[in-house]
Amino acid sequence: PSLPSRHGAGKNEDTFKTSPFHLDLWFYFTLQNWVLDFGRPIAMVRVAGTPPACLPITLIRGAQDRGDRPMVIPYKPTVLPYLIERSPKTLPRSMVYVSIIMFVMGASIHLVGDSVNHRLIFSGYQHHLSVRENPIIRNLKPETLIDSFELLYYYDEYLGHSMWYIPFFLILFIYFTGCFTPVEEESRMPVPALLLMGPSSLYYWYLVTEGQIFILYIFTFFAMMALVMHQKRKGLVLDSNGLFLFYSFIITLLLIALWVAWLWNDKILRKKYPGVIYIPEPWAFYTLHMNNLHAARESL
Repeated sequence: PSLPSRHGAGKNEDTFKTSPFHLDLWFYFTLQNWVLDFGRPIAMVRVAGTPPACLPITLIRGAQDRGDRPMVIPYKPTVLPYLIERSPKTLPRSMVYVSIIMFVMGASIHLVGDSVNHRLIFSGYQHHLSVRENPIIRNLKPETLIDSFELLYYYDEYLGHSMWYIPFFLILFIYFTGCFTPVEEESRMPVPALLLMGPSSLYYWYLVTEGQIFILYIFTFFAMMALVMHQKRKGLVLDSNGLFLFYSFIITLLLIALWVAWLWNDKILRKKYPGVIYIPEPWAFYTLHMNNLHAARESL
């Protein structure tokens, strides 16, 4: 959707407006994130287990050979423009457009890497090991192919994630800056918001752990806390939308702490994630423990 002309307007329009809880927006935002970001890898793994002749890439190539024009539906931030549009605060148009463009580019890079990585799972690739430590990668000939896979890992896990998540959290924070009101009565969340907070927080937990973006997340959270304290001195409080986002981030931090505490003594994952910040990826946990458990059950 096109952004309204008020974005990038003058500061005289930045008055405090009543903003009821956007149940439809937050519901579709959470649903989109769960389906496209969490459900997509599961679907890709399922597809990766199908015969090669049934894979989408094979069907697309066949359609191209016949002269057809297959329809491709890209993964794009469909709800983010609506989030910006409903912000009570005017936002710079150029920053919004650049952020969304970077978001789409980073997501595209990530999807390319994921398409290869999830296909490799059925060839024996183990996410809890580094690229060079994986048996199927270590035995590649010529050895220069290993450098290609490491380059793919870099583009997926570092470049793609940075271009994807930095604009994502930037847009959320910019939206958060407009979620303040001088009316105490508006600083309450309705029951649907409380029910939606669980799935929303769980998604952010998956985003931070699987994306390995704890530094970006915690800096965004600290910036939110600093802004809340600063606005409180002015007599302003968070409205229902700001409370929903802020409390979701708090619950996310608690979930991350529980996740780390649970896997604190896992020596194999400790080797994969060295350093001060130890936050294992859910997919690494799956290939290390759950995948082996499924294989043992099937062998019985």
